[in-house]
Amino acid sequence: MRKRNESVTVEHERAAAAAAVPGPLDKGCSLRRSLRLPASSAAEGMKRPLGRRYGLWFRLRKLILWLLGVYIAIPFLVKLCPAIQAKLVFLNFVRVPYFIDLKRPQDQGLNHTCNYYLQPEEDVTIGVWHTVPAALWKNARGKDQLWFEEALGSSHPVILYLHGNAGTRGGDHRVELYKVLSSLGYHVVTFDYRGWGDSIGSPSERGMTYDALHVFDWIKARSGDNPVYIWGHSLGTGVATNLVRRLCERETPPDALILESPFTNIREEARSHPFSVIYRYFPGFDWFFLDPITTSGIKFANDENVKYISCSLLILHAEDDPVVPFHLGKKLYNIAATSRSFRDYKVQFVPFHTDLGYRHKYIYRSPELPRILREFLGKSEHEHHH
Repeated sequence: MRKRNESVTVEHERAAAAAAVPGPLDKGCSLRRSLRLPASSAAEGMKRPLGRRYGLWFRLRKLILWLLGVYIAIPFLVKLCPAIQAKLVFLNFVRVPYFIDLKRPQDQGLNHTCNYYLQPEEDVTIGVWHTVPAALWKNARGKDQLWFEEALGSSHPVILYLHGNAGTRGGDHRVELYKVLSSLGYHVVTFDYRGWGDSIGSPSERGMTYDALHVFDWIKARSGDNPVYIWGHSLGTGVATNLVRRLCERETPPDALILESPFTNIREEARSHPFSVIYRYFPGFDWFFLDPITTSGIKFANDENVKYISCSLLILHAEDDPVVPFHLGKKLYNIAATSRSFRDYKVQFVPFHTDLGYRHKYIYRSPELPRILREFLGKSEHEHHH
């Protein structure tokens, strides 16, 4: 009986040992089982790239929604605060070039220029630069304000230059124009409107126009019978036509008006400005963006003003102007040319081809500019004396 139990035990142990040793087929299956990842590890490996992609999409979607919210909020913000739109029209807070001392025009290469300060109204002070003709350059060195004021009575015509928005009377392209005009024999008087540069006061269309009127009267009180021309650039064309309309109404017109890169009115200019591109087709664009400008008392209606102006008019405009589109300058010319107020005066439009690259503020580079001014203003002087 004992032997039988022992034999059964031995056979059982052998069977167990045989089962523990893998056969040819079982060996491969066992190897695959040992190499196979656990189910939980495989799932985690797949989740990692999916998680990264989902996180990136979530952040992108969040950014898009934020930008969309800002895009929609801005029109309402402008509508509720019209002062924002007024700031964007004037851009008087943008002072370029920076770190320039406006009391020292000689630092900008204007060695024959004097800095003045005039007071158009109480609590308003405006900074003025007076550049004498290049022919007086040597005589001007070291002279005081009184000498410069008396020089306005010399036999040289005077140009009152009204600059556009942003920057100051010391802007690079403006300084270069003063030099060109000075070399052609003109006195150049320019200034910063109240709220620009070192001028004191709050900007407004009415205030800018009054500042220009004050400087014009200041010039006329010192220039004797010398011709006085008014040159406006960009937003300054709006100030210029406001001023000249007022001068014509009081029967003291300038000898000629020059408009460089002009627009028809501020609403049409704002609609055409590059900044408005992303909102131009926004529902209610006029109500959101243009009406607040009017609400702020800003019109600069060149197209209306020219109907009441009685003096020679020259319009200069570059075809590649990205700020004030060329077609607005051409449209203004067409309005002026058919106006009864100009029937006894010359109205001329001079385009500058796109290939020249003069854009919005580089017409002063044109080698044709001296000839254009000489021919146009020469005829204006003839009209003035007859």
